[in-house]
Amino acid sequence: MGLFERWLSLWVALAIAAGIVLGNIAPDAVGALASLEFASVNLVVAVLIWAMIFPMMVGVDFASIRDIGRKPKGLIITLVINWLVKPFSMAAIAVLFFDYLYSGLLPREDAQQYIAGMILLGAAPCTAMVFVWSQMTRGDPAYTLVQVSVNDLVMIVAFAPIVALLLGVTDIVVPWETLLLSVVLYVVIPLLAGAMTRRRIIAADGGDAKAVDAFTARLKPWSVIGLLATVALLFAFQAGTIVANPLLIALIAIPIIIQSYGIFAAAYAWAWAWKVPHNIAAPCAMIGTSNFFELAVAVAIGLFGLSSGAALATVVGVLVEVPVMLSLVAFANATRARFSTG
Repeated sequence: MGLFERWLSLWVALAIAAGIVLGNIAPDAVGALASLEFASVNLVVAVLIWAMIFPMMVGVDFASIRDIGRKPKGLIITLVINWLVKPFSMAAIAVLFFDYLYSGLLPREDAQQYIAGMILLGAAPCTAMVFVWSQMTRGDPAYTLVQVSVNDLVMIVAFAPIVALLLGVTDIVVPWETLLLSVVLYVVIPLLAGAMTRRRIIAADGGDAKAVDAFTARLKPWSVIGLLATVALLFAFQAGTIVANPLLIALIAIPIIIQSYGIFAAAYAWAWAWKVPHNIAAPCAMIGTSNFFELAVAVAIGLFGLSSGAALATVVGVLVEVPVMLSLVAFANATRARFSTG
């Protein structure tokens, strides 16, 4: 896998291109795959993400979770950035671009829809893909699990009030099926499967935990293949929109990308200044940067409709996320030496 890892950016670019081409030359087949969903969660993508995060779940040492309470800094950064900074900075950037910088380029009614979609993205920090980014930056599996779990618990009570405040809408209906299904698919099931697998591997090897590392190393190629397949599918699902509205997609993508890099910089710099170990700092910055796009898309469709500008903005968030996050993974890995080791 050295070749794949060394040229991962190239493979992702090729996967993006392949997805766009596939979506345009075989729209019926792609449409059939896109229809395989429940509660706004595409089941094909879910399986691929599960394949990506399973190796990290095997690496979770439950004994180490007890010690996380003695290292609260990573959790504090995650919670502050995700719930006190990100939703409001996303709203501010959206207003700056669509009400001022893009003034005259887009109809005002459409601009307000795009702002709403960006707000929904900002209020929905990631659950699933964080495990992938954590694994790629050699994050602490147990700490990442706790960060994601605590974040999900906060999301249950904080998402609707924050969205209602920023959108000025009082009848926010949280799609609980989407939220709960995602937690079960991306946290509970792979965690249980990983724990059982880890126990059997260690037992079969006479109690040697090093066997777990060898097992996960063998799975790594499949994780990368799963990532590339996920990228191709996500772009294939939206290929028609991308080709039909390339300029609009670019206009929406610019503020989302700026927000993503800004949030990562804030969390990562805070972790560095606070002397948080890199294996906690990198995942903690990734959680705030990445988005829970299934939830954002579902709420956008529920509030504004399937063909609304708000729904389109959340979809653009899906499209820019993987390339942006991979660039941040590369940056985090390149700056590992600047952090403490624990």
